[in-house]
Amino acid sequence: MTVSAPAPGTQPLGTRGLLLALLITLIWGLNFVVIKWSVADAPPLLVAALRFAVAAVPAVFFVRPPAVPARILWGYGVAVGVVQFGLLYLAIALGLNAGLASLLMQIQAFFTALLAAAFLGERIQPWQAAGITLAFAGMAVIGLLSGGQVSVLGLGLTLVAALGWAVSNLLVRASGGANVFSLVIWSSLIAPIPLTLLSGVVSGWDAVAHTLLHGGWELWAAVLYMGLANTVLGFGVWSLLIQRHGAGRVAPLSLLVPVFGLISSAIVYHEVFPPGKVVGAVLIAVGLLLHVFGRRVWPPARRTAPVPGAD
Repeated sequence: MTVSAPAPGTQPLGTRGLLLALLITLIWGLNFVVIKWSVADAPPLLVAALRFAVAAVPAVFFVRPPAVPARILWGYGVAVGVVQFGLLYLAIALGLNAGLASLLMQIQAFFTALLAAAFLGERIQPWQAAGITLAFAGMAVIGLLSGGQVSVLGLGLTLVAALGWAVSNLLVRASGGANVFSLVIWSSLIAPIPLTLLSGVVSGWDAVAHTLLHGGWELWAAVLYMGLANTVLGFGVWSLLIQRHGAGRVAPLSLLVPVFGLISSAIVYHEVFPPGKVVGAVLIAVGLLLHVFGRRVWPPARRTAPVPGAD
């Protein structure tokens, strides 16, 4: 008797798959601390450019190009490389806490829902609306009650960065089921040039040249971590897990990224949260949990009982 293998996306996650998913979320959470470390003495946009250059080369020589139109590839490269990570690196360089940045970036989930409703006609469910409301209330609390410890510019840049992430999510949907790992690798070729040009404008070409010629081992170690561990290994393993076990089992585990980000930044940089940040962070976290898991706990809509004899 022949036993057929489980179909892709239907295999139980299991201990090995769970441990791999936890490892990747840990790598992604630690990435925010590494970003803060790398931009301390280097132009942030240049660091982002180097990160994507390392992610693209030599991986593009071993990964087939994604089967997507050029506009999807270029759009994804700009949305992720220039908008999402370029602005995130800049926000952290301007003083935004690494742990808080890891949490604020999860606002992308709400932006994705809003963009999908606006451009794809998807309906925002009641629990999603409640989650969005809580999360943006949390952001307002952080901005108003943090005692001036949060840069308004850094907060705004992070919001736009999260919007770039949301746009990339819609581009992945528009790709028609293309290999996401291949899309990540090949789109990484697009970001370095515009990021380097923007870095020259923002930080000055002298700073760019000095970093490239005299950057210490700490900078290059951080670039290798962000390019190889965070991007190539992280997205490679994550894509494989989703392919084998399904997005429904794997994707919710990404909620652990800000948990690891907050813990690691507290350990490494001794970041503390004043009451305003704590309240805001809790509101954002609750809103995110409601957005992801609300379907399971939200009370079903009451249906009006039919009137006897009515047509």
